[in-house]
Amino acid sequence: MSDTADSQQKHADELYAEEGVWHVNVDAGTVFAKRIPGKYRTIKWFTMSTWLIFFLGPYLRWGDRQAVLLDIPARQFHIFDITILPQDVWLLSLTLLFFAILLAVVTSIAGRVFCGYFCFQTVWTDIFTLIEEKIEGNPSKRRKLKDAPLDAHKLRLRATKYFFWLIISMLTGISFAAWFTDAYELWQSYLTLSASSVAWIVLGLFTAGTFILAGFMREQVCFWLCPYARIQGVMYDRETILPTYDFNRGEPRGKLKKGETEAGNGDCIDCHQCVAVCPTGIDIRDGQQEGCITCSLCLDACDAVMDKIGKPHGLIRYASLDEIEGHPTKPFWKRARPLVYLSIMVIAAAGILYGLTHLGSMELKVIHERSPLFVQLSDGSIQNRFDIKILNKQDKQIRVWLTAEGPEGLELIGADEPLDVDSGKLRSHIVYIKVPRQNLLQSRTPLTFVVSNVNDPKDVVRYEGAFFSPRRQ
Repeated sequence: MSDTADSQQKHADELYAEEGVWHVNVDAGTVFAKRIPGKYRTIKWFTMSTWLIFFLGPYLRWGDRQAVLLDIPARQFHIFDITILPQDVWLLSLTLLFFAILLAVVTSIAGRVFCGYFCFQTVWTDIFTLIEEKIEGNPSKRRKLKDAPLDAHKLRLRATKYFFWLIISMLTGISFAAWFTDAYELWQSYLTLSASSVAWIVLGLFTAGTFILAGFMREQVCFWLCPYARIQGVMYDRETILPTYDFNRGEPRGKLKKGETEAGNGDCIDCHQCVAVCPTGIDIRDGQQEGCITCSLCLDACDAVMDKIGKPHGLIRYASLDEIEGHPTKPFWKRARPLVYLSIMVIAAAGILYGLTHLGSMELKVIHERSPLFVQLSDGSIQNRFDIKILNKQDKQIRVWLTAEGPEGLELIGADEPLDVDSGKLRSHIVYIKVPRQNLLQSRTPLTFVVSNVNDPKDVVRYEGAFFSPRRQ
């Protein structure tokens, strides 16, 4: 192996060694990131805008109620025309599994793109720092203001900034609470100071949490509070695509002199713009680090510098370690880990789809009386006792007919009138079935209970059971 190849391999080993010391901002200094336009900043704005659903979603109506309402006191989740009850909690489990595996597969393919583009901490911090820049100025002005003594000018700027931060924090708290109760009624209760203690606690916690975490702690949340940053290492491999500095092209670094680099220097001119725009304050040229949230703003900064000095883009780019080292690479659909993750996702998605399409508006269960299993009446007929349990999954009261299908001569006792079942409630009803002894050819005869909606004959649910009788001699 040549000296150049040995040097490149050594540099790669130093940058990506798991035992290496990762840069972490531990001096309590505030990171004042520079904001510049670029392709990835545009993508970031687009992905951040998906959080408008969080703020606007509760105000979407569906009929006479909120379109999406997580009604915990009533133990009902309403999602448009679907009502999910506690009996359907397995759907929630599959949904959580789906998104957990989605996070894993995305991380194994492209690193912490969730952190960089979608995470609420990243999004709120970015909005807060945008407000800070509009009020206090660029990073250098903000640093000077931070170190300046408190005077009327500094107090005015800080008060203005904190005011807008507080408004966003309060809207965050109200928006969160609005998913769990009627949004319009919630606003009315807050404005009239008649909200419940739970509503005030939620508002207070989210307001304080958002104000402190996004306004002051910022990147420290990613370093010290977020567990995802700690487990990302086990999801990466040599084929994971990450924002990466091409040390083969960039080294050795050298400053520009009269518009040209010195002979033998790489393309990196050590301008530190990649560090200046990083929201966590790391230097991507030191290799993959815990502080990298894959926001790709360093790619925009580096590409802008390359444009100015007439060099091609890509000194910092999305690339895997194998690609940087010149090893063969393969697409993610040919890699074992993503395929395993995707298989689990497909299974979970299929379960969710099945559940949503088979929820039904009613659920029927029948419990057979076991003591005694059957009774022989004075006329020789056999009688069984059943406890019928009807669950109404609709958001309104329903009236149902209960019938039974089985052996010839079957008589259903106790279901002469329709049964009313309240919204989201379980109704229990005792019935008896009597069958002439001569019509029972075996000790266990198939029996079907049928519950049908009086107002919608197509809304029917069935339960397959059994009728028990003495053995024939």
